Amino acid sequence: MFKKSDKTTRKNSKKFGITLISEDSSFRGDISFQGGLEVQGSVKGQVVSEEPTAKVRVLNGGSVTGQISVPNVVINGLVKGDVFASSSVKLESAAIVEGNIYYNNLEVEKGATVSGSLVREAATSNVSSISQSEKSVLDGASKSIPGKK
Repeated sequence: MFKKSDKTTRKNSKKFGITLISEDSSFRGDISFQGGLEVQGSVKGQVVSEEPTAKVRVLNGGSVTGQISVPNVVINGLVKGDVFASSSVKLESAAIVEGNIYYNNLEVEKGATVSGSLVREAATSNVSSISQSEKSVLDGASKSIPGKK
């Protein structure tokens, strides 16, 4: 009826909540989080998360003064600082960014403004470089395919 593995799975699974900096709140200092962070008020400091599915949302009326280093970033407020997003950045219509944006995937709505550079960085890969002997094997294989030279 009850399996030990079911209990263990439920016990070990992590659920991350959403942290909220509400409209009339301000936060000074660096924020490190997992899960989600929504900024409706103001943050003065770095915003950081290394958790791969983490997302920060700077909502309309919200502001961050400092660097953002989070895999997924949605901006519809003011950001004064560089943004580093290893996965995606979405700039909604009321977004104002005064800094550089380093991204893998970028979506920009009409009305968003950026005073800085947009720098596309390729997603990190677990593929290692191919050795010279592997290259010769691959070259030989492509020559044996009809239509390939």
